[in-house]
Amino acid sequence: MKVKMFIDSFLRVPLLVGEKFESEISTLEKVESNNIQNSCNSQNTSFLQTSFNLLNTLSGVGILSVPYALASGGWLSLILLFVIALATFYTGLLIQRCMDAKSDIRTYPEVGELAFGNNGKIIVSVFMYVELYLVATGFLILEGDNLNNMFPNIGFELLGFRVAGQAFFVLVVALIILPSVWLDNMSLLSFVSASGVLASVAIIGSVFWCGAFDGIGFQHKGTTLINWKGIPNSISLFAFCYCAHPVFPTLYSSMNNKRQFSNVLIFCFIVCTLCYASMAVMGYAMFGSDIQSQITLNLPTGKLSSLVAIYTTLVNPICKYALMTLPIVTAIKNRFPLNYNTKPLTMLISTSVLVSNVIVALAIPFFGSLMSLVGAFLSVTASIILPCVCYLKISESYKRPFGFETVIIGSIILIGVVVAVVGTYVALVDIVGQI
Repeated sequence: MKVKMFIDSFLRVPLLVGEKFESEISTLEKVESNNIQNSCNSQNTSFLQTSFNLLNTLSGVGILSVPYALASGGWLSLILLFVIALATFYTGLLIQRCMDAKSDIRTYPEVGELAFGNNGKIIVSVFMYVELYLVATGFLILEGDNLNNMFPNIGFELLGFRVAGQAFFVLVVALIILPSVWLDNMSLLSFVSASGVLASVAIIGSVFWCGAFDGIGFQHKGTTLINWKGIPNSISLFAFCYCAHPVFPTLYSSMNNKRQFSNVLIFCFIVCTLCYASMAVMGYAMFGSDIQSQITLNLPTGKLSSLVAIYTTLVNPICKYALMTLPIVTAIKNRFPLNYNTKPLTMLISTSVLVSNVIVALAIPFFGSLMSLVGAFLSVTASIILPCVCYLKISESYKRPFGFETVIIGSIILIGVVVAVVGTYVALVDIVGQI
């Protein structure tokens, strides 16, 4: 009970300091009565609905790649998963406090604008939208890989060209996803998200069943304690698992009671981290260094548990795609005059984004390498570095360079920069080597 009271009291203490921000934080009550941003203008969401949306975003396709990440770095690299989880949870709180500093902030780019003006808005926007775009592209690549693994040599003739294999399934999945991108209501998307959360749980359960009861076992090969050469790739993929920060402002703005968002973060980060760690340990213990970039590609297709995991994997990205691309669609839509801001325009924009994702997925069909690049360059920047930098500027904590909080945030920024530089280099070399 005392621990719970301490956590509650800690979360109620504003991270922003100074008279300027005390007066601005007092406007939070007014924020709660305002309409949420344009992308979710129909209904506000409850604690449960927001939790489903955040769980759905956090427990993404990264759950399939964490065994590969653990195999790349060795058993001790699992510590890095918990370190990244803690750091990204903290930066999630920083984003919330930055939004509390001004009542009309609704999006992540507006946080950058509050901190550094129009240049800050542009920088945050670029990293945010490129990250979301490439994550959505990864969904299509993942679907194509798994379906092609299950049903090889399926395709069709089109204008004298044969479309087959992964490319064929990328197109099929895009058509299945298409109706979901026409939804722009966060309450409706929360029901789609609920199915995505259940899908993640089903994947973990199926992989466990496959290892425990279908003859694979957990005493397999995973023997490497630490592999220094694989650490950059490991960190990048772990960071990719927590790349949901650009969506945080959307979810925060959509809540009926915004004071509950901190509790949503605590609940979702604990659940997702436990799921990621469990999957990483199981997958590495089952397949060792033979693990592929997606654990479903290692599972024997003749077993019922494997089929459940694979088919559930196919459901997961379909449930998540619309939520990840919604901020992109909203940003493009807001560039048009208000009288053009109609439902047909939204459908046209969301469809165009999906089509462009298909083109990129066909051009760069390397799931593991692409996700490693996203994790190293975009996720680390958008989810770790930028929240820290923006908070230091908004709170004016940078004026106290030797304060405890400033030192902690500065250390996080320094580590993030090193990870971004090294991880991006390794990922780019890997992608170029496969083209």
